[in-house]
Amino acid sequence: MVFWIASMAGLVIAYLIGSTPTGYLAGKLLAGIDIREHGSRSTGATNVLRTLGKWPALAVLAVDVLKGAAAIVFAYWFYPWLSASQAVTLPTGFDPQGWGAWAVCLAGLAVLLGHGRSIWLNFTGGKSAATGLGVLLAMSWPVGLGAVAAFGIILAISRIVSISSMLAALTAIALVLALEQPLPYRLLVMAGGAYVIVRHRANIQRLRAGTEPRLGQSSPKRKASSDIPA
Repeated sequence: MVFWIASMAGLVIAYLIGSTPTGYLAGKLLAGIDIREHGSRSTGATNVLRTLGKWPALAVLAVDVLKGAAAIVFAYWFYPWLSASQAVTLPTGFDPQGWGAWAVCLAGLAVLLGHGRSIWLNFTGGKSAATGLGVLLAMSWPVGLGAVAAFGIILAISRIVSISSMLAALTAIALVLALEQPLPYRLLVMAGGAYVIVRHRANIQRLRAGTEPRLGQSSPKRKASSDIPA
């Protein structure tokens, strides 16, 4: 029982790492605004870019990537330590090595959920693309770098962050299936990629309507609202 309680506590820690509301804090600290009331109303780096500028957006992007990586690094350390602890009795027939991969998978999902549904923001948040990239880089760097390359190429061509993020998620899924990876990691990338795409539902609607702003452009909501600072 102690083992399972501690395991759940590890997932809660991963969720809380993801829940750190980086973009929201940037809005409050730098401009005294709730960024959820501006632009696309997301707390992610893209909305920070449109609302606060380049350098705050880069800082938010870096921290969000680090959040995803930190949750995976924590899982890599915590679950082997828990399995080896003399104070914890392992369940009968328990396979620590096999459980470790599944624990990393669950920690990755927890940090993505934390970013997209932060407990500190009444379960609102960002699209989880940057945090998902951090998860990928820490868990399987070839998959992570492939997703980064896809994102960069598509962004250079389209200048649309949302479509670049979604196609990068699909690229990560294709790579994790093509490369030799543990089953839990493959399931994590598939589930995480699907989650990132689902979180872009509003962007997909704007893409279909032809109103999704390109990089450097203001969102339609910002243009229509005179009380939102440029």
